[in-house]
Amino acid sequence: MTASASQGNTKNNPASDLTFDQWLNELRAEASLRGISAGTLDVALSNVEAPIPRVIELDNNQPEFVQTFTRYMRNRISQQRVERGRKLLKEHAQLFELIEQRYGVQAPYLVSFWALESNFGDLTGGFSVIQALSTLAYDPRRSQFFRDELLTALEIIDSGHIQSQNMTGSWAGAMGQCQFMPSTFARYGVDGDGDGRIDIWNSLPDIFASAANFLSESGWKGDERWGREVRLPENFDYTLSGQRVTKTVSEWQSLNVKRADGTRLGHSDQIGSIVLPSGANGPAFLTYNNFRTTMIWNRSTFYAISVGHLADRIAGEGTIRRMPQKEERALSRLEVTELQQLLMNTGINTGNPDGILGPKTREAVKHYQHKNGLLADGYASYALLANLRSSVLQN
Repeated sequence: MTASASQGNTKNNPASDLTFDQWLNELRAEASLRGISAGTLDVALSNVEAPIPRVIELDNNQPEFVQTFTRYMRNRISQQRVERGRKLLKEHAQLFELIEQRYGVQAPYLVSFWALESNFGDLTGGFSVIQALSTLAYDPRRSQFFRDELLTALEIIDSGHIQSQNMTGSWAGAMGQCQFMPSTFARYGVDGDGDGRIDIWNSLPDIFASAANFLSESGWKGDERWGREVRLPENFDYTLSGQRVTKTVSEWQSLNVKRADGTRLGHSDQIGSIVLPSGANGPAFLTYNNFRTTMIWNRSTFYAISVGHLADRIAGEGTIRRMPQKEERALSRLEVTELQQLLMNTGINTGNPDGILGPKTREAVKHYQHKNGLLADGYASYALLANLRSSVLQN
């Protein structure tokens, strides 16, 4: 948890008690045992220097405030991005058609992932992947995870897919225009242009085939949409919201859930869940299988909604109808941690209080709300935190 690794070759790693140079030599020996050639290791590791302080800083950095859904969507979906997505969809229509025929992933979704991961390839990260992963693998906190990613990255170089000096990515080692970690590249990367290499940095056929292969293998259904905005009845039972509750479209319709424009959902056996990213006062979405598949790519409800909604916009659909008119005050990470601890004190398990509003915390919030006669939408608001604080004082 410290920045000691960033002090380079003379400061010992608290976890391994090795200097960085000693650690790097040990890593090289392990890489050799995995069959990575001496020539690859000579080139790839020759320029690896002391851990990069900026990488440690970014890894340690946690935003002071958790983004609200309104801000998250505003920062990621703009009319300019929608229009550019539509233009690129037309420009590469033939390629997208071939990808969809092979993998069953619809073109607007691939364009949406492309936009959100790297702004259509403009922002892929300027760090050396080998250097960044070496820094994170030497740091004791998640050393084994990043060590495995580093060794996989070296195998990718050794296989001839890319030269080490051209293997650039994010500070965390996510690579190329689809921002794959090395292990994801190794498992799902596809040579879409048939040149014998997988190039997710420059080759659009490789980039889209790899992304589509990942989604297809993760369970994507090419004949379904991700979800849709819906209108809930005034008497809706909010304990039915959340991804743990699934019903068919017909069952949701029988509960008077309608499309956002007020029309009927229709009859279907397709399974969906009601998701409320900003609570009962914000938009409601009926989400299907492809929403859950998107969350395998990135386990964020906000991210999954943004992918689906941007794809809809690129395909010509309209904006979200029920976005909050006024952005609510966001909780800081410390406040989220406090909320989690207070819930734990009431006997409701949130898991380890970590300041992250994950599915388990949202379910715990819903449990507390229901237990205390509050509207059980699972939304961790500042008002809820105040309620918990007040409850502690009264008890």
